[in-house]
Amino acid sequence: MRTAITGSPLDVADLTKLIEAAGHGAVVAFVGLVRDHNQGRHVTHLVYEAYEPLAVKALDRIVSEAQAEWPGVQLALHHRIGRLDVGEASVAIAAASPHRADAFVAARYAIERVKQIVPIWKHEYFDGGDSWIEGATADPDNAEARERALRVACT
Repeated sequence: MRTAITGSPLDVADLTKLIEAAGHGAVVAFVGLVRDHNQGRHVTHLVYEAYEPLAVKALDRIVSEAQAEWPGVQLALHHRIGRLDVGEASVAIAAASPHRADAFVAARYAIERVKQIVPIWKHEYFDGGDSWIEGATADPDNAEARERALRVACT
C-alpha cells in the first residue's frame, strides 16, 4: 500500500520499492525521527494516536494532490502510531520522479500537508511529565492552507 497508518516499524527501503518505476531519474526519501528534545525538555518517548480511516483518507488525498501538482511523481507515505522511542521513525515518505526537483518538492509538500490535515495526535513524554502536542488543525479543503504548504515546499 502506498499509504498506511501502522503500528509496525517503518522501513524506507520497502517504501521506495512501492514507487520504483522505469524512467524515473530520482527517488527522494524523507524519514521523520523521534528526537530526544523539544521545548527545552528531554523527551523519553512519544505515543501517536490516529483515527485510522480518516488518517488514511488524508494520506491518500496528499498523494493525489502531489500527483496533480507534479505529474509523473509517484509518492508513498506511511505514518506510525503507538509508542515510539527516541530515534525511531514516525513518518516515512518516498517520492519518485523523472527529475530530482519534482521528487524533492513533492516529498516536502507531503510532510507539510501531513502536519496540516492528517488526524494524528502526539503524546510527548519527557523528564518530569507529559503533554499532548497539537495535531493537524487545517480543513483539508482549505485552499489557503494548501497554498501555504506549496509555498513552504517550493522555497
